[in-house]
Amino acid sequence: MTLPEEELAEEIAVPAAPSRSRIVAGRFLRSRQGRVGTAILALMFLLAFVGPLFGHWTYTDKDFNAFLQPPSPQHWFGTLQTGADVYAVTLRGMQKSLVVGLLAALVSTTLAAVVGAFAGYFLGWTDRALTWITDLLLVLPAFLILAIMSPLFGSGQWVLFVLMLALFLWMVTSKIVRGMTISLKEREFIQAARFMGVAPVRIIFRHVIPNLSSLLIVDATLNVSAAILTETSLSYFGFGIQPPDVSFGTLIADGSRTALYAPWTFWFVAGLLVITVLAVNLMGDALRDAFDPAATRRKRR
Repeated sequence: MTLPEEELAEEIAVPAAPSRSRIVAGRFLRSRQGRVGTAILALMFLLAFVGPLFGHWTYTDKDFNAFLQPPSPQHWFGTLQTGADVYAVTLRGMQKSLVVGLLAALVSTTLAAVVGAFAGYFLGWTDRALTWITDLLLVLPAFLILAIMSPLFGSGQWVLFVLMLALFLWMVTSKIVRGMTISLKEREFIQAARFMGVAPVRIIFRHVIPNLSSLLIVDATLNVSAAILTETSLSYFGFGIQPPDVSFGTLIADGSRTALYAPWTFWFVAGLLVITVLAVNLMGDALRDAFDPAATRRKRR
């Protein structure tokens, strides 16, 4: 090819279209909600996991010379009735609640994707059985069941608590995934894979679930805040994280008894809980708008 031909080819060359993930990421980063939510949540994680390194006390330490003392240079957030440092126990509680929220959201979203996709793809008796299980869990009183099972969530058994919490967070999303899977089955690329003899399970995991990623990512993000609030409620009543460990719920329960005359025992942890949930919800809203900007325009109308 001569030089003029090369220059002409460069002029008429069409740049490759950006991938959908890059488009969604660009929309998310241009969103004020997305930027603010991400920044706040990153700060919360940094504070929870790095902040304890700069404190004078651990969450298990007790200062027997400072019971229920206000914030001071020695105890930045004050102390509890037990002499525990509020700064140390608050960050430990934030660690536990964030981990519980993230793991419960991950497990519940994975469960929703698998159950919904299998029900929608296979239909028949598989669909009837999975739908029956889903409907049964929807009508069961989740809070009561978790409260009854709370003796199993002893010290060191928080992973079991996460699994039980996730068990009651996936059903609605699973029904949505089922409906979308039924629609996806009729698409050309799914039909082509079936005619080529690709195994159904492989089609589900290689083609169906990846095409539902936008729904699942948004659902997982919003489930983080739902799991944190549910864990906080259960722990507040003594049915969640058990001593000697702490979480947002256990700290708010302890602090509510002394909030009137020792507000530092309550308001620090309550404020961090509100900020954390708000940040997650901002990220969830921004992700939803990034994946489906048309829905945002319809909502504004």
